[in-house]
Amino acid sequence: MARPKPRAPRRRRPPEAPPPPPEPPRRRRFRPGQRVLQEIRRYQSSTRLLLRPAPFARLVREICLIFTRGVDYRWQSMALMALQEAAEAFLVRLLEDAYLCSLHARRVTLFPRDLQLARRLRGIEAGVG
Repeated sequence: MARPKPRAPRRRRPPEAPPPPPEPPRRRRFRPGQRVLQEIRRYQSSTRLLLRPAPFARLVREICLIFTRGVDYRWQSMALMALQEAAEAFLVRLLEDAYLCSLHARRVTLFPRDLQLARRLRGIEAGVG
């Protein structure tokens, strides 16, 4: 019986790398200013408050402690909500007036001096200080 020929050892294939994961769909690119207009429409159509209630309540209580020399008063939740509603209305109106000041100066960017001018034009009572 003839001896079998010695065979060369079989080459092992390197383990195949897993196929690359499919690329996620590309995020839509908005034109400049389009995203801002979407946010403005969203906030104008909603009636919910812009600031979160808990941090606002902490701020009110902290300011109350300063003005009452350490006496801690209790606040009703409806009183805090009414105060927050008034504060947000004041800020929104102030920012609208300040933006009008920036448009009057032929700018689109809102600067601190626009806020100062809007408060000054409102007067003592409406400008708070």
